[in-house]
Order: sequence, then structure tokens, then C-alpha cells
Amino acid sequence: QVQLVESGGGLAQPGGSLRLSCAASGSIFRIYAMGWYRQAPGKQRELVATIISDGSTNSDESTNYADSVKGRFTISRDNAKNTVYLQMNSLKPEDTAVYYCNANGRTVLLRAFNSWGQGTQVTVSS
Repeated sequence: QVQLVESGGGLAQPGGSLRLSCAASGSIFRIYAMGWYRQAPGKQRELVATIISDGSTNSDESTNYADSVKGRFTISRDNAKNTVYLQMNSLKPEDTAVYYCNANGRTVLLRAFNSWGQGTQVTVSS
């Protein structure tokens, strides 16, 4: 079983910055895709950003962003630590949401997993 624990949410002013972290633990062989999603009150969960690699150290990575966050948010990962980050700059009130981390890959028994974190609240308000 693979667990994800998020941290770094909180309150920020418009134009401010926050950095989210998500650490995966458990019987992990490889993590291929890691990503951040968000859900605002009354809305469906939506993709924020994803980062894909073969999960090994120093591997090539591919990133994808929602149009609404391009140029403001940056996703990165540390495969040695099984951790993904989301640097959020130039925050807007519409970025307010619960942010969820997601990871999928293979366990040490080579079984596929797709895990979610518990969510962390991000509030952008003056």
C-alpha cells in the first residue's frame, strides 16, 4: 500500500506564493506519474499539473499544466525522496481550493497503484 501525505497549504494574499509538498511512502518500486489536482467548493476536482518520468533518479521528465496556472505554478519531483512539489506564485483568489496529490506506479510486488493524498487547503484572500 502506498500513502501520500501533503503539506504546505495555508492562507496567502493575492499575488503571494505557497509551496506544496507531497511525500509518498510504502512498498514503492517505481512512481511514474505524480500530480496535483484541486477542488473548489461546489466544483468538480480538476487537474492542476502532472509530472511523468520512469521514476528513476535523473530520469527525463514531462510536465503538463492546466491553462489557468501556466506561467504561475511549477511542478517538480525528487525521485530519490518519492516527493512531488508544487510552487505556486502570483496566486489569485480563484486558486482557492483543496489541493490533492496523486501518484501512480508499481509496488515492490510489481502491482499497479494509484493513490491520493488527504488534501490540503489553499486559501487566497486579502
